[in-house]
Amino acid sequence: MNKIRIFMPVILVLLTLTGCMYPEEKLVQNQVPYKDQLDSVQSAVDQYKEANGGLLPIKTKDLETPIYQKYPIDFKKIVPRFIAEAPGNAYENGGLFQYVLVDAETDPTVKLLDLRIAETIREIKMRINATGYPPFKDRISENVYTLDFKKIGYKEEPVVTSPFTSQNLHFIISTDGEIYVDYRSDLYQAIKSSKKEFEEGEDIRDILVENSMFVPAYSLPYTIDMETNEPVFFVKE
Repeated sequence: MNKIRIFMPVILVLLTLTGCMYPEEKLVQNQVPYKDQLDSVQSAVDQYKEANGGLLPIKTKDLETPIYQKYPIDFKKIVPRFIAEAPGNAYENGGLFQYVLVDAETDPTVKLLDLRIAETIREIKMRINATGYPPFKDRISENVYTLDFKKIGYKEEPVVTSPFTSQNLHFIISTDGEIYVDYRSDLYQAIKSSKKEFEEGEDIRDILVENSMFVPAYSLPYTIDMETNEPVFFVKE
């Protein structure tokens, strides 16, 4: 009887610790991108495409949808036949990432879109709507400006951690009121390390995608200034 009294508190403590550990493990799983998860989804997409006459397991989006958000994977089409379940870090499974396709028409390749960026943009827009007008600050290109965040209640400027370089990236605003992430510093580093020859007027964002699991979400098109060899916003004539 004494043994039972001794062991019961120990069991209760172990159960409590296990219960506390599970959510933390689940949280880590939902937040961390893993290459093997990307590979398993890529395999499922390839199998689905082969089994369905070249069709892709994607959700239908408007034609005007920005290119890196245009082809989100529809896990309902590949689970459970081609993959057991959506990865733990996928939005559909409570994760922070949306699985998308790039080069959908030529070489469908699975990448990740960080949804934390979308959440910050949503918050910025809510604050702008609350004040009634966008707080344009400095003009950095045609139709592109920085924001005066203090005018919409921020004590510090919100930033996003780059999935490509881990440095802080800033938010910018277009004259039509859309919020974007400014990837010029990432592109500058990629250009310096790339041996690729760029053409004037070419959208250069793909150099960020080529050797990464991620896409430059919520970005404007960029091209290269042939004189300075630096990234600039692509302005349509």
